Amino acid sequence: MTIARTQLVSPDITSFYHCVSRCVRRSFLCGDDPLTGVSYEHRRHWVEQRILALAQIYCIDICAYAVMSNHYHLVVHINRAKALQLSEREVVARWEQEHQLPPLIQSYLKGQLSASEYPACLKLIHIWRERLYSLSWLMKELNYHIALRANQEDQCRGHFWEGRFKSQALLDEKALLAAMTYTDLNPVRANIAETPETSEYTSFKRRVNALESNQETPLGLFPFIGDMHQDQTNGIPFRLIDYMEWVDFVGRQMREGKPGYIKQTHPGIISRLSLNQIDSIHLCTRLERERGLWIGTKQRLQYVKSLLNRQRLHGIMV
Repeated sequence: MTIARTQLVSPDITSFYHCVSRCVRRSFLCGDDPLTGVSYEHRRHWVEQRILALAQIYCIDICAYAVMSNHYHLVVHINRAKALQLSEREVVARWEQEHQLPPLIQSYLKGQLSASEYPACLKLIHIWRERLYSLSWLMKELNYHIALRANQEDQCRGHFWEGRFKSQALLDEKALLAAMTYTDLNPVRANIAETPETSEYTSFKRRVNALESNQETPLGLFPFIGDMHQDQTNGIPFRLIDYMEWVDFVGRQMREGKPGYIKQTHPGIISRLSLNQIDSIHLCTRLERERGLWIGTKQRLQYVKSLLNRQRLHGIMV
């Protein structure tokens, strides 16, 4: 039975989610189609730029992403608090970047609203505010834009993506770490890149490029706050250098059925999070092989089951 998106994605349960969207047609999203010999590699740039552009509009932070040949991965943080702090005019300014404003809102911006029109104006702005932290709206606008451009290029019509994007709720730090690692290592595991820092159209490479330019956090990505920023609560709760070492370490582990791997190292993040190496590698492997809608400890999974009033929960326990 299909589970309602409102239960799968709820900021009251967790603000972190792993999303996957796949093509429904045989033709590739990106890369080279072995059947036709046509290259769609340029579409990777479309997807990456669209992700980063929407991150500037929506109050949904991008933790990690990887654009593959027929699908892409996103790990996101729903920043509801940020959306609720926006003024009415800030909400309108963000919405206007992607949508044409109705006459009512145009009158509001010019200060020409009558007293009777004001409640309807505020109601519309309230709807837009909620959409600015809606994961469904972000994915809808991302996928629609890419599908439209791809269909125009292919001179065809019809669905380009599967009907619904897949989402997994990340209930704690270990689940977040596993999902980000799995996402950033996708090109390495697929054997289309030797290392994460050479993996094109991934958040990992974008972060490395930013460091080489003396930029701590690249535009469009959620910052790592780690131990040095305890006064900050809005960011990924790891140190960037620890995360990079951890990804390199996990990427060194050879996997059955996965042709790609990288050299081995020992990440500092293991001791910081008190993670067991074998258990953590096992969790990353399970994310590839199992389909869990919620990922977290037994206690967190029990909490979600109680909160949603469900008898069973299709989750992955860490």
